[in-house]
Amino acid sequence: MSILSRSKKSWWKRVYSGFILRLPDGEIVCDDALNFLKCLKEECADIIFLDPPFNLGKKYGNSAKKDDLLSNYEYFDYMSSVLSRCIAVLKSGGALYIYHLPKFAIRLASVLDGELMFRHWIAISMKNGFVRGQYLHPAHYALLYYTKGKPKHFARPRIPIARCRKCGESIKDYGGYKKYVYNGLNLSDFWEDISPVRHRKYKHRLSNELPLKVPERVVQISGIKGGLLVDPFAGAGTALVAARSNGMRFVGCDKEKDFLKVMESRLQLVIHKSLSCKGEV
Repeated sequence: MSILSRSKKSWWKRVYSGFILRLPDGEIVCDDALNFLKCLKEECADIIFLDPPFNLGKKYGNSAKKDDLLSNYEYFDYMSSVLSRCIAVLKSGGALYIYHLPKFAIRLASVLDGELMFRHWIAISMKNGFVRGQYLHPAHYALLYYTKGKPKHFARPRIPIARCRKCGESIKDYGGYKKYVYNGLNLSDFWEDISPVRHRKYKHRLSNELPLKVPERVVQISGIKGGLLVDPFAGAGTALVAARSNGMRFVGCDKEKDFLKVMESRLQLVIHKSLSCKGEV
């Protein structure tokens, strides 16, 4: 582990001082997300990916549950400041994604509207939600996708058609269009092939953790080889892994120092795999 107390990497406004973990193609720091963003240069990020705590009173690392249970005003004020700084840090043509509950996503969208170009409200199917109070059954998380003007890069991935586990046939009838979906479907703004809630045996920490497929698709859609992905709420480092695996540089932040060890372990595996493919190890 390469731990530094100062860094002059090109993404910092000035010299950054703090707890810094340096890895090939990126850095991770232990800091508050807003302070971290304030230390970054304007227009340095090609992608900003945000998966913040949802303010539901959950425990992350050594933090207390009350730290994730602010008043709605305090939470919205903090996240508004985070998004405002993200707008400044994002390059012209860059992409910003924020993953959240719909009730917060619709409020946070008001901060981005007028400043960035709205592209999509991506609905990610929630397989095991349950009804709360006098509301309909919640069945999706929101992934908002904005760009700073016309996107510098946009790709539309293709995904395999859903097939029956027993017979191997497609579970939907595409009729006369079957020949067009033989090599896969164009990715839509409804992702039902991902389960955002993961079993603990597949997670790298006790706290919540996104499946890798979510940030991987973000990078497939908006990523640029050699570009920079910024993640202010890096957690288990899933977005950083997606960036590094697809040839992007990264700089991430989390206020829990122990999570930096989790991120380092995951990224070292990606780096080792990359070197093995090149025959360098």
